[in-house]
Amino acid sequence: MRRALEHPAIAPSPIPAEPAPARLKGVATMFGSGLSNQTGAAIGSLAFPVLGPLGVVAVRQYVAALVLVAVGRPRLRALTWRQWWPVLLLAVVFGTMNLTLYTAIDRIGLGLAVTLEFLGPLTVALAASRRRLDAGCAVLAAAGVVVLMRPRPSTEYAGLALGLVAACCWASYILLNRLVGQRVPGAQGAAAAACVSALTFLPIGVVVGLRHPPTAGAVLCAVAAGVLSSAVPYLADLFTLRSVPPQTFGLFMSVNPVLAALVGRLVLGQTLGAPEWAAIGAVVAANAVSLASR
Repeated sequence: MRRALEHPAIAPSPIPAEPAPARLKGVATMFGSGLSNQTGAAIGSLAFPVLGPLGVVAVRQYVAALVLVAVGRPRLRALTWRQWWPVLLLAVVFGTMNLTLYTAIDRIGLGLAVTLEFLGPLTVALAASRRRLDAGCAVLAAAGVVVLMRPRPSTEYAGLALGLVAACCWASYILLNRLVGQRVPGAQGAAAAACVSALTFLPIGVVVGLRHPPTAGAVLCAVAAGVLSSAVPYLADLFTLRSVPPQTFGLFMSVNPVLAALVGRLVLGQTLGAPEWAAIGAVVAANAVSLASR
């Protein structure tokens, strides 16, 4: 589960500036959160040969549900249908977003998959503006995507398509979180959606486990992915937003594709060429320029 709930496109008004030590602590926490998120995804991919992306995502959904239920403490019986239907849609997006991202990671690598997924929140942010600068940022990001998807003999089009589906899911996640946040108090909506998603993946996890008996190492990698990519970032973000303005938070999110590429290189040995690094830089720059100018 990603952290679109705190994306600047839907975040509350900026909070008052905090003392420098608090801001520095917030920046350090954001960096650690992003590094944890991408490291978790990389470790989770180590379990692909045994569990496959579907099995790893199932375990990650279970971990996310445990964390969000502990934090949100949802009162499921008190929810009305007006509250339930966006929660159910959010649950579908939860699972689809993680499944398409992890399958894309399996096919095209961590750095490129996260870069494509990052187009989701970027699109939401740019769509709300009519400034010429934002239009230029959109063109810059589109140029990066064209570079990533340029035809080559070894192009993995299915992986690229899955990365774009993950981007659409992240954009939907942002919009649905806004709606759920308006109708369900606190973190109860996200917790309820995580519960539904985990229950949906429960039989899937059983089937995967029966067909491909998991090893202890594979299970540990999948659990680590859930902890590092769901539990740690979510709790870290709750703490960070107390001392860091939402716009700064959103600006720092643009470092995630770079972190993903670096972690993919160091942990998984996935290398990128100059064109891929240029494309990642274009997407990151588009987000940074758009947010910094607001």
